[in-house]
Amino acid sequence: MKSFWFFEDVNLFKLLCPHKFKAYKQAHTFDHYRKEDYIYFENDSSNKIYLIEKGKVKIGYYSEEGDEVVKAILTKGELFGEKAILGERIREEFAQSLDNQTSICPVGVETMHDLMRDNQTFSFRIYKFIGYKFRKLERRLQLLLFKDSKTRLVEFLDELCSDYGYNCDKTGDQIINHPYTQKDIASLIGISRPTLNILMNELKEDAIIDFNRRQIRIYNTSA
Repeated sequence: MKSFWFFEDVNLFKLLCPHKFKAYKQAHTFDHYRKEDYIYFENDSSNKIYLIEKGKVKIGYYSEEGDEVVKAILTKGELFGEKAILGERIREEFAQSLDNQTSICPVGVETMHDLMRDNQTFSFRIYKFIGYKFRKLERRLQLLLFKDSKTRLVEFLDELCSDYGYNCDKTGDQIINHPYTQKDIASLIGISRPTLNILMNELKEDAIIDFNRRQIRIYNTSA
């Protein structure tokens, strides 16, 4: 079960998007983006949060040396720009569409604060969701800083299983149906695409995994 799209058995898109609420529906529109379009840049005003109706969005920033650092690649139902809820004024990262038919549900910060103020349970879920995202990002940054390339990949596969897999807590093979390209995965774990290909094929030759374009099978080696 995908932990973002169904967070505590709540469909975040249905819960948050203003067009679901009568008071906001008439004035609300979706934003549409093509591949490589930017939704916002670093240093833009931080006055909205966003939910992905469809498509894929890359979140990242540029280092002092000018290198792109990818923090996350998000898909349908996921939330981004949420630091605006916590008082962020200026964006510290960019958001870029990775799909030719990306559709985004924007939510103004004031609208979000109104919804949270009127519903304590809703507010609690949002803060808990944000905390979950921050912990996940912290784990990924620790991988980038302290682990070698192969360990990064293996631990990332475990994370993918939690978000997109099934049979991940049981005996037997673990099946991961995920939305990422090999380029996406390489960016997220801070290695080149050729290096990723080498590591994936090494794991396949060792009968640890099998994979195709959209599915990864992690074999049960305990039997």
